[in-house]
Amino acid sequence: MNQKIPNTFALDVYANQVETVETVEQLMQVWKTNTDSQPIMIIGQGSNTLFTENFAGTIIVNRIKGLTITETPTHWHLKVGAGEYWHDLVANTINQNIPGLENLALIPGCVGSAPIQNIGAYGIEFQKVADYVELLEFATGKIIRITDGQYGYRESIFKQKYANGYAVVYVGITLPKQWSPVLTYGELRNFDPESVTPKMIFDKVCEIRRSKLPDPNVLGNGGSFFKNPVVDKKFADKLLEKYPTMPIYPQTNDQIKLAAGWLIDQCGLKGYQIGGAAVHQQQALVLVNKDNATAQDVVALARYIINAVLQKFSVHLSPEIRFMGATGEIDVDKFL
Repeated sequence: MNQKIPNTFALDVYANQVETVETVEQLMQVWKTNTDSQPIMIIGQGSNTLFTENFAGTIIVNRIKGLTITETPTHWHLKVGAGEYWHDLVANTINQNIPGLENLALIPGCVGSAPIQNIGAYGIEFQKVADYVELLEFATGKIIRITDGQYGYRESIFKQKYANGYAVVYVGITLPKQWSPVLTYGELRNFDPESVTPKMIFDKVCEIRRSKLPDPNVLGNGGSFFKNPVVDKKFADKLLEKYPTMPIYPQTNDQIKLAAGWLIDQCGLKGYQIGGAAVHQQQALVLVNKDNATAQDVVALARYIINAVLQKFSVHLSPEIRFMGATGEIDVDKFL
């Protein structure tokens, strides 16, 4: 184990080797060279990922860049390299007066992760802007285009059918020129829909996120650690009787989404620490590397939080973060 794996948690985790690729050809070549003898994994920025131990193989860091914008009378069409940083893409489109991604500002990670995770924030998920995803199929060397990502809450076909033997290389995004702001969430509700601009939403989302969420370059973290749990309305109503200030977000089919950060906060866990890992003081949904944490510290803290929320609210939290073991991804709910 001799090369450190890039990860926004700033954990000391290592792989046999770490290779950075900037083209599809390089990606194919590194895969061919390594795949027979050992496990192989592709990452972007190493955000939203927790390596629970050293990786017994090769990590490929995808840095395939590029942005092509074409337009029709009604839409802008973006083709983006999977190795571009997501926030840079959002800022770039806003600067070019192309609205539609402003609610998704400052989400950590690379563009290739956006469809895999179906990233979302402030009332919008990636699936709303998704056009297609181009995958490199390692067995054939061909690029295949998927137009139906079968998206769910932090879920997609790229986590299932296309999880192994494929890599996201380009992402297609479609943004309508007929823009309508999404102001359903938090402080965005204060804007006037008639006068608000995409730049105003972008700036506000950046301001809110910076006030609550730690910069991974300063304090290691993987972004939101847990998914917001979804429960049925009857159960949510019972909780509301007991906790009338509990934030709720009605979904389809009589389902209610709860705020995981609020649930954790109600357990009094802001600032709670195990080893070097802690619950962030400003946002309980984020676990941070406060003092040279090990992966085991983070795992122990996650377990503690899950148990505390389960005991107090009878609600089970599932990590949004993906857990990686020595040879690949771990089924996180079984692991915890």
